[in-house]
Amino acid sequence: MAKGAKKTKTVKAKATTKTVAAAPKTANRTAYVNARLIDPASGLDAPGGLLSEGGRIADFAAGLFADGAPENAETIDCRGRILAPGLVDMRVRLRDPGHEHKEATVSAAAGGITTIIVLPNTDPVIDSVALVEFIGRRTGEAGLINIHPMAALTQGLEGGEITEMGLLAGAGAVAFGDGAASIDDSLVMRRALSYARSFGLLIVQRPEDSSLASDGVMNEGEIATRLGLAGIPNAAEVIRLERDIRLVELTGGRYHASLLSTAESVDVVRRAKARGLNVTCDTAPPYFALNEIAVGDYRTFVRLSPPLRCEEDRRAVVEGIEDGTIDAIVSDHAPHHQDSKRQPFAQAESGAVGLETLLAIALDLTREGSLSLPDMLGKLTCGPADILGLDGGRLKKKAPADMVVFDPDAPWKIDADQLLSKSKNTPFDGKLAQGRVIRTVISGRTVFHDPGLDA
Repeated sequence: MAKGAKKTKTVKAKATTKTVAAAPKTANRTAYVNARLIDPASGLDAPGGLLSEGGRIADFAAGLFADGAPENAETIDCRGRILAPGLVDMRVRLRDPGHEHKEATVSAAAGGITTIIVLPNTDPVIDSVALVEFIGRRTGEAGLINIHPMAALTQGLEGGEITEMGLLAGAGAVAFGDGAASIDDSLVMRRALSYARSFGLLIVQRPEDSSLASDGVMNEGEIATRLGLAGIPNAAEVIRLERDIRLVELTGGRYHASLLSTAESVDVVRRAKARGLNVTCDTAPPYFALNEIAVGDYRTFVRLSPPLRCEEDRRAVVEGIEDGTIDAIVSDHAPHHQDSKRQPFAQAESGAVGLETLLAIALDLTREGSLSLPDMLGKLTCGPADILGLDGGRLKKKAPADMVVFDPDAPWKIDADQLLSKSKNTPFDGKLAQGRVIRTVISGRTVFHDPGLDA
């Protein structure tokens, strides 16, 4: 290998070879031809092409390159597949620092994700300027994807003293929350919303009343009773969410509710938006693609937090995505070592990997008629980017060329053993899916490529 050459990790799959490569600092002039351009932010959906140069988008338009690609440019034939902005995932746990063995960003690149927001529940907790800056340095070193930190809302994620949000934002934090934990103390949350408002910052909460959730491990109801498992009632999520909405109304702060899983929660946010409150929310694929029946015979890979709910709740989440109440779809990627899942259901860790399956499961919404393809992609691109105040998630001239090329109809069977993620705890193992990422591009450089889909 020549001096200075980049290393490439190649993973052999059943029918193809997937390549994930570290991105060089500079990028060649590249023409993407015969693409179906979709940019949810501008409403563009048309056959066309895109030119990247120096790591940025030089030009793109419907009909571009109809007469052929420009000279002195590498040409990539998209063969009619979709070229869209790279996905923006605003809820990811990378276990870094502290648990680097559990995850790597290659799985994000394989999922068409170009920007991720990492939660603060690392070891040590991201509650200091030094840790925020560390995440920033990791972005430059890794080169595969853009990484932004969500800083802790309270010191040590203990739910008491709020962090120095102004300083942390100045160091690069894009939002504030306590990760998987919910702020129990109403006065702490009120002070946090008021303080954040003075800096124009975003508070992110995964709403759950810890006393009501207690030792519950799945949705409260008939199935939990039959399996002999402690349940978590819908009220645990709804009560905390309603309290937070009242505090938003009191303080005027910016608030984002993460991982909505119940019909009542969707309705609470819908009504808050109707009152003009500065409230946004997201959900994750398990909550619109699965219900509590998936627990089956104590399947620990579907032990999640919040838990899978009943079918009525699942349908309500889909309706919330469709009518715009739910602004973004996240992976809630939570890798775990296999030993932590090979436990009795009540003792197993909660959470699942989701980076590589995010797009494919979200595409099911378009086949069900719930959303148009551009509207669905908006939940994965410009929607989360706008909530976080990031420039990504859209095709724009002079912007970094962060893009994904994918085939929405390519069939595949999700196989946990074939995932590039170091952890394999997916609730979708064995599912027949449609939609494969062919190429992921960061700053004009291909960081993931599945050549088996180029034919």
